[in-house]
This record gives sequence, structure tokens and C-alpha cells, in this order.
Amino acid sequence: MNYPGGYVIEGNMSTPGGIQEGKVTVMRYDRTVHLDADFATAVARTRDALAAQGFGILTEIDVTATLKAKLDHDMEDYVILGACNPPLARRALDADRSIGLLLPCNVVVRREGARTAVQALDPNTMVALTELDALRPVAEEATRRLDAALAALASTDPAA
Repeated sequence: MNYPGGYVIEGNMSTPGGIQEGKVTVMRYDRTVHLDADFATAVARTRDALAAQGFGILTEIDVTATLKAKLDHDMEDYVILGACNPPLARRALDADRSIGLLLPCNVVVRREGARTAVQALDPNTMVALTELDALRPVAEEATRRLDAALAALASTDPAA
């Protein structure tokens, strides 16, 4: 999705089946922005942008530290923020109690070369995988809110 200022939120799967490339179906499930901010700044700004859209952070998993501690494996900075918008979560759970498996709660902030990627699960994944029309309005609102958070991050990035 293109936004003013020339930045792009990458990824989508607005229609079931994903994006068609030749004869192979590629299902994109992410919504991503890339920032020129350092990792710690990107994490802090991501928390703020999500909060502005009604998402609280319930959990934070430092994947880098966990893999180092458990496996002595070195990797780039990588954090998973467990974000929740309670009204949206309730609406989705009222439509399907098993939908907790697919709620777009995880937001990844990870170092990608000289930049930092911020990624969220595309809420339309819930609809595409379950084919439950009752989830469509929830997915649409979650998409608007996540896109607004990602757009806010991109618009305040020094390179934007």
C-alpha cells in the first residue's frame, strides 16, 4: 500500500489465495515497513505507534537473547511484541473461539542489514484461512489500525 511521502507498506493478501505470480500462488501474510532507525529506537517507536492505535503490549520475546542463552546461537536483533487490541480480540473471539490461533498479535521488530524491519501479521489471514465472513469487519478494522501504526513509523523515519 502506498502512502504520501513515498513510503510503502509491503505485503498483503486481501483476497483468499494470496498473490498470483505465474502459476505459483504466493501467500503474503505480512505487513512490513523498513526504518533507518537503530533497533532500540525502532522498538520504542513501534510500541508508541501501536499504543496510539489501541494496541497494548502484553508480552515481549527477545529472540536474540533467548537463542543465545539456550543454543549459544548468535543472530541479529530480533524482538516479538505481543500486541493486543482488546475490543478487536473480543469481536474475533465472539465469531470463532479458535481464532486465537490466528489473531494478528505478533509484531516483529528485527534488524535487517543496516535497516530495521517492523512486521505485523496481515489480519486478512484470519479471513483467508477460516473463510468466516463474520471475521471480515474485524480484519478490516485491525488492518486499518496496524497500517496506521506502520505508516506513523514510516512517516517519522528520518529517511522518509
